[in-house]
Amino acid sequence: MKRCGFAGALLALAIALVPVAAAAQTRFTDDGGRSVTLPAHVEHAMPAGPPASADLLMLAPEKLVGLTRALTPAQAAYLPARDGALPELGRLTGRGNTVNLEAVVKTAPDLVVDLGSVNDSFISLANRVQQQTGIPYVLIAGRLADTPATLRKLGVVLGAGERAERLARYAEATLALIKDRITGVTPDQRPSVYVARGPRGLETGVAGSLNAEALELVGARNVATPALGARGLADVSMEQLLAWQPDVIIAIDPAFYQAVWHDPLWQQLAAVRAKRVYLAPALPFGWVDEPPAANRLIGLRWLAKLLYPARFPEDIRDEARRFYALFYQQEPSDAQLDQLLAGTTPPS
Repeated sequence: MKRCGFAGALLALAIALVPVAAAAQTRFTDDGGRSVTLPAHVEHAMPAGPPASADLLMLAPEKLVGLTRALTPAQAAYLPARDGALPELGRLTGRGNTVNLEAVVKTAPDLVVDLGSVNDSFISLANRVQQQTGIPYVLIAGRLADTPATLRKLGVVLGAGERAERLARYAEATLALIKDRITGVTPDQRPSVYVARGPRGLETGVAGSLNAEALELVGARNVATPALGARGLADVSMEQLLAWQPDVIIAIDPAFYQAVWHDPLWQQLAAVRAKRVYLAPALPFGWVDEPPAANRLIGLRWLAKLLYPARFPEDIRDEARRFYALFYQQEPSDAQLDQLLAGTTPPS
């Protein structure tokens, strides 16, 4: 019965797509090397995973049919009401994928967008979804250093070129500023950094992965080398951390940040004793990661100021207002800025 229902849905979708296919003339070569026929007008876009979910929300929220995960009230407070209330769709890609093809058909988007790593597995998934649903599916690479190009490509496929250009120019200016100001930083001035993920702080992003790009772009030395494994994320032990003795620890999880000051094991690290542990802002999305998308641009400025305050004297609050007004289309209040930056000043 379910199979018949799915087949019927696919047939109805195919019939509905006939006039659209006839009108669609644009061919787009995505970053998987796939030639995709785009609809003449994209009115409803579906993100395949969290990075696409975040970038589409920033670029063209009016076209989103939903998010991979519904926002919490705390996240939604930083966005216009309509954007913060978008429904949860689940995810097609990555760990914990929850969407089947029948659900994609039922959602009836004009386009599915996947953003991030592009490899054979993601290409195979894109081909399978597109062939079985008839819905165009594009893959766009999402390295942080390539954010301007990523935004412009998204602007092309979504028909949002003008706004994409504004966001891309901000991204270019940020990347150029960071590169210019850290050029003169000598190797011995570049701090070693550990990114502590999870409530225990014992998961981290490996150097070279999407999850750790922000560190590398600000010239920090990620103590989690690729020797930990090929995956973007890796588990570590306290023994490893004691051997690494990072100069700075960036916490992602608030629970870990609150606990680290009282944990005798973590007190063995000089960075903890010197109170060089900082909680990365994370509303509505993470400034350092989670997800690895354009939300990290403001994180680059935050990290750079944290690690090299003399080289980045600008007020991060002013920059956050500018970024949020442009990318999230809502400027944060003073109270919201206080909340965002509370973890930048460790407890006395």
